[in-house]
Amino acid sequence: MEWVAALLFITVIIFLLAGFPVAFTLGGTALIFAVAGMMGGSFNGALLSSLPNRIFGIMTNQTLVAVPLFVFMGVTLERAKIAEELLETLSSLFGSLRGGLGVSITLVGMLLAASTGIVGATVVTMGLLSLPTMLKRGYSPEISAGTICASGTLGQIIPPSIILVMLGDVMTTAYQQAQLDMGIYSPKTVSVGDLFAGALIPGLLLVFLYILYILILAFFKPNVMPAHPKEFDEKISIIRIIRALFPPLFLIFGVLGSILGGYATPTEAAGVGSMGALLISMIHRQLNLERLLEIMRYTLRISSMVFLILIGASIFSLVFRGYGGDDSVQALLESIPGGVIGAVLAVMLIMFLLGFVLDFIEITFVVVPIVGPILLAMGLDPIWLGILIAINLQTSFLTPPFGFALFYLRGVAPPSIKTTQIYRGVMPFVIIQLFTLLLIALFPELVTWLPNKIYGS
Repeated sequence: MEWVAALLFITVIIFLLAGFPVAFTLGGTALIFAVAGMMGGSFNGALLSSLPNRIFGIMTNQTLVAVPLFVFMGVTLERAKIAEELLETLSSLFGSLRGGLGVSITLVGMLLAASTGIVGATVVTMGLLSLPTMLKRGYSPEISAGTICASGTLGQIIPPSIILVMLGDVMTTAYQQAQLDMGIYSPKTVSVGDLFAGALIPGLLLVFLYILYILILAFFKPNVMPAHPKEFDEKISIIRIIRALFPPLFLIFGVLGSILGGYATPTEAAGVGSMGALLISMIHRQLNLERLLEIMRYTLRISSMVFLILIGASIFSLVFRGYGGDDSVQALLESIPGGVIGAVLAVMLIMFLLGFVLDFIEITFVVVPIVGPILLAMGLDPIWLGILIAINLQTSFLTPPFGFALFYLRGVAPPSIKTTQIYRGVMPFVIIQLFTLLLIALFPELVTWLPNKIYGS
């Protein structure tokens, strides 16, 4: 009954494209197919008895507790107007450089990625603050929109990233299943800390390539990114730099350093980061009871969405496997020419294409549990594969026509900025992301070197 599994997957994709809620689409469609199969005698209803245990496992998963805590930390920092102060400071520092404002926005995006990790909030905030300034200083609409969108999506790959937390949980399950399939009954695990360490160098490499592209473009096409002739006051700027950079950098090093150093789990570090974000907000005098309640409501809404999708994805995965879908996918990947390399290329291409129409959360919870165990059973490094998937998923935010970062910027951009200009602006950055993906595929040490140095594995 493998064709039923394929029909289930296609039906889910159709309903998602139609705009139905993700969590209820995944769980509801799977249950309808399960009940229909039980009535027709093609599905073993006993499999559904494991659902309560699966849901309870999600509820008691200590790793996933980091998700609402990191969301809370990010939203708190965003409400504290950290981005505004960083942009103003770095713009004054690099403003005299041709393309300096673009470099400033990229660096701010990197810092916000490492402190908030919320793509939507970052793109909207930077769009409101920097887009009018870039246009006023003579930057072309394309490069302005592309820089803001690309910088805002850095939160996908630069730790501590929410997607890495979710991907870490999914990859752990996939890795353990792969080892059990290979006859290893004391399986190793891959932690969120491993993924954080593996993502650090690729994330910084991506930032470097963004800045390099901006500087090269500014050199050959100075008319699209003119220099700002503002005078630079060294004494004032140093004070401003310290005041703007120290709080978020202190928080980043505290959270990320404690995880990579093995002093705290991601969940514990996220708790410390949340408290640190509250203290920074209080220092900036941006915290009151009304704003705190607003932050808590937003955190609850985002966290509920993530966990409902995870529950729905668990039901979908169970029914999909009950119809033999995992065996069909395994047979398909093994039949692809080129062996392991061909299978990885096929999966990456499918994820890239799905990124045009689906959200990264949907791909993480639907596609990765299906293909992850199969690829890992072929002997691939779980950390390398996880980061490869994470960077691939990052492109889903930028790829037209349905990239979410494009919609976020479109919502705050002035009417003079056309949607086609936003699309043209992000395409060079999509190419840079794909180039980074190629580098990681060719040189796995970019991912595995730091985890091996830190954890010795």
